[in-house]
This record gives sequence, C-alpha cells and structure tokens, in this order.
Amino acid sequence: MRQLAAALTASASALALTACGVIDGAGGSGSSASPEKGDDITVGLLLPDKDTARFESFDHPVIKKEVATLTHGKGKVVYANAEASQDKQSRQFQQMVAQKVDVILVDALDAKAIAPDVQKAKDAGIPVIAYDRLAQGPIAAYVSHDNELVGEIQARAIIDALGSKAATSKIVMMNGDPADTNYAKFKEGALGELKDRVRIAKEYDTAKWSPAVAEANMKKAIQAVGLDNIAAVYAANDGLAGAVIQALKDAGATKIPPVTGQDANLDAVQRIVSGEQYMTAYKPFPDEATRAAEIAVYKVQGRDIQFDALTRDTVDSPTEKKIPAMLVPVVSLTKDNIKDTVIADDIYSVNDICTPKYATACAAIGLK
Repeated sequence: MRQLAAALTASASALALTACGVIDGAGGSGSSASPEKGDDITVGLLLPDKDTARFESFDHPVIKKEVATLTHGKGKVVYANAEASQDKQSRQFQQMVAQKVDVILVDALDAKAIAPDVQKAKDAGIPVIAYDRLAQGPIAAYVSHDNELVGEIQARAIIDALGSKAATSKIVMMNGDPADTNYAKFKEGALGELKDRVRIAKEYDTAKWSPAVAEANMKKAIQAVGLDNIAAVYAANDGLAGAVIQALKDAGATKIPPVTGQDANLDAVQRIVSGEQYMTAYKPFPDEATRAAEIAVYKVQGRDIQFDALTRDTVDSPTEKKIPAMLVPVVSLTKDNIKDTVIADDIYSVNDICTPKYATACAAIGLK
C-alpha cells in the first residue's frame, strides 16, 4: 500500500505540474525555462532477453510510443535486445555510447558486469537509468517494482494454498539468476514468508533465467524428493513456472501442486485459468514502461520538478546510495482477479486468453 500511495502521488503530481504549465518549462523555481535539450532526443533502450514475453510485446512498444508522445513525435528510441548474452549487451551499450544517444534505459543482465559501461556513459555525458533491474555504477535513476514484495506475495500464495498442512509440507524453490540484482530481493521476500512455515526440500538457482535449466533442475528435485512429496513449487517467474510444470507432467503428475510465477505472460495466465499454475506476480509493466519513458525524457530535458515528482523513492546499490527511484506496485494474479488485472489494463483480451483449448476452463470461472 505504501508503494501504491507513492505511485499515485507521483502520478498526481506529474498531472498537476502539467496543468500548471511546468511541462512546457514555465513555473516553479526548480523547472528549467530553457530545457537542456528540446524534443529532438534519442533514447537508447537495452532489454535483456526474448524469453520473457513482455519485453518485446509491451516494454519496447510502450516506451517507444511514450517517448514519441512526450516529444511531439520528434524523439526516437534506439532499441537492442541482448538475447540473454551479457557480452552482447555490453557491446550494444558501447555502441549506443558511440552513437551519442541522449539517455540510456538499461535492463541489465548482470548488474555488476554492466557497471564499467555505465561509467563510460556518464563520462560521455549520457545519463543511464536502470530499468526493471537495479544496475551498479553511477546510474541516474531506477524504475522498477517493489521486488521484495514480489517474493512476498508469491510465498504468501503458497502458504495460503497449503493451509493447515504448510508446516509439514515439502516445497521446491526455483530461484532466478544470481547475476540479476532482483534475484536477491525476490528471494529475500519469499524466504521472509516461507522460513519456519514450510520445509524447503530443494532449492536451485537458474542461470540466465533459462527455462531449460529450470526444467533440468526440477527433474533432479523430483528424483530427490519424490513426485508425490512435493507440495508446492516456488518458481521465480513464469518462464521457470512453465518449465517446472512441464517437468512435473513428464514425471507423471496427474495433479499439479501450487506453482508460483511472475510477469503475467499470456501462457502463464492461460495455465492459471486451466489450474496448472496457481498464481503469477502481475507487475503492471505498461505503467513501469510509461514512467521510465517519462523519467528518461525529463532527465534529458532538464525538467527537474517532473523528474523529482516521479522519483520520490530512493534505493541503494552496492556502488551508489540514495538513487532516485520509481517503484510501481505489484499484484497477486489468480483465476479470481484476471478480469480486474490484465484484462482491465488492456494487456490481454478475453479472446487472447480464452482460445478453444481454454474455452471450457474460462467459462467455469466466468471469463467470457
């Protein structure tokens, strides 16, 4: 609720500033009457992989559209996807510095490894904004979600699903990639809820968030713990959840135990409808992408009041303290609130979700 209030306050503040004419550089002692740069700006956008469906389907197009809107069609986005390769992301980053883009939004595959590139950008006068994952180095701002809360709501879902049997239940934890700075927050949030309340039988990290790695590890867990002894699986995101569920099916599971997820991928929402996946942590990524575009444009244009209105939180990285941050709230998505989340937010339509394969399951939960 604190993060939701902060997000609503920031949005309201930005709207109020627009109404007062500050967006156009007039009014307020902290605004710039002559912005550092006009509408003809270039935003570099570096996203980490294509396995996470949201990056290509939502984040990139939303940021591109919002930058165009904020710059009256004069600004542009230069986009690159690292396809899960840190070396490739570093090369892409350096290319954008060489191209002299005005600002870089980066969702870092490896927070520590990207730090030298962030420093090079700063030395070249290019501000870097960490997007979705907190990067090391002298970043100018951070736009993401309350990632500890993500882990908390995933873990609470497991506790709720297990009910009175939780204390004697064995679960498997399928964590993300330790190179991802969000990994520690997800895990910290989850363990804060799970510790001393369930029995964690096996726990794995997943290099590069690879579903193939997760599936292989889940097969190991099934052999070690026993298929019928696994009461639930904490899967850190939807890609891992899908892999876990496939491994359980291949092992002969007739009923899938509660499996968590994150990102509200379409296939995950469909698995939730059918009962194969228990929940996903829905992070309203269009809001995150929109705010990131705003922060990037305002930073380049020197519009301090608007920038400050959106970055009312602060976070610390291993290399920087009190980084201005915008943290978008998260929601636990289950079959009970699909209408109120991804459908209400125009992420998916009923037709997108309720394909012929899922028509009966959709009808059973009133999704039609």
